[in-house]
Amino acid sequence: MDMYAKCECVCMTRQIFYELPEKDIVSWTSIISGLVQCKHPKESLELFCNMQTFGIDPDRVILTSVLSACASLGALEYGKWVHNYINHRGIKWDSHIGTAMIDMYAKCGCIELAEKTFSNLSSKNVFTWNALIGGLAMHGHGHEALEHFKEMRKVGMRPNEVTFLAILTACCHSGFVDEGRRHFYQMISQPYNLSPRLEHYGCMIDLLCRAGQLDEAVILIKHMPMSPDVLVWGTLLNALNSSRNMVLPQDMLNFLMELESHDSGIYVLLSNIFAANGRWNDVERVRRLMKEKGIKKAPGSSLIEVDGETHEFVVGHTSQSCNEDIHTLLNILANQVSLEGRCTQSSMTH
Repeated sequence: MDMYAKCECVCMTRQIFYELPEKDIVSWTSIISGLVQCKHPKESLELFCNMQTFGIDPDRVILTSVLSACASLGALEYGKWVHNYINHRGIKWDSHIGTAMIDMYAKCGCIELAEKTFSNLSSKNVFTWNALIGGLAMHGHGHEALEHFKEMRKVGMRPNEVTFLAILTACCHSGFVDEGRRHFYQMISQPYNLSPRLEHYGCMIDLLCRAGQLDEAVILIKHMPMSPDVLVWGTLLNALNSSRNMVLPQDMLNFLMELESHDSGIYVLLSNIFAANGRWNDVERVRRLMKEKGIKKAPGSSLIEVDGETHEFVVGHTSQSCNEDIHTLLNILANQVSLEGRCTQSSMTH
């Protein structure tokens, strides 16, 4: 099971698990951890519940995986339940559980609980620091992220590539252009000598684009040691589409037209830029490319947690069991909003 899970063969992982005549803690650990690794967090939580009905107590490895699943789903109440379970059962905290707990709280938007968990940990490693700094960065707490980064180095903890990615994200979300630029070049210099990955370049380009420094962003893209991915191009195209005062070099436009991407957003942005510049032949060319490649816009989706259960809603899908009730309630709310709006207008005219 572990081998199939690491090879992302989810069907075979499931098949072997369900064919086992007896399932011990090792087999449950393999299937639950494997599903989390293969990005099936909801199914892993369902199996975790099933495991408990068989009277099997989870170990630290399973609990760490379950917390990761909660982080992916934003299942805060479930994550809090795991936290209470650990404390009530007297399970010893280690850096793995602590890091997963911090990551869960941070990704669920509970920054205070993430910081409290971090402060209470007696043992912290670079992954623990990364979880906290990354969580702060993700939610726009740039100053706090940079302060923890200073504290991290002060206690002698050496930052790695993930740490610098979190710091660049913090600078990006908070608009700290000079700080971001300084840390980007700091990571490739002494004493760190780290090699920026595509994610670091993407974050730096995003920072420059948000600040309107598109010329510098284009120069950075041209000097990247690897080919830009669709996220990098999407960031630049979105900035260009918003500014409408800069023309992308022709060689880069030609490259984008030949890009083997199935991301509809890239082609839509490229088409909008061509249209804004009156290049209607190129607009038609983009549309023809999308049709030839069979590219369609992927439907949007959202997740919501209700009473500890996570529900997913996909645009255009009507498979939810309570779909009719949801639409009825939305109509009631819409009518109420409309009525209140008319009442407000009426009171203002008298």
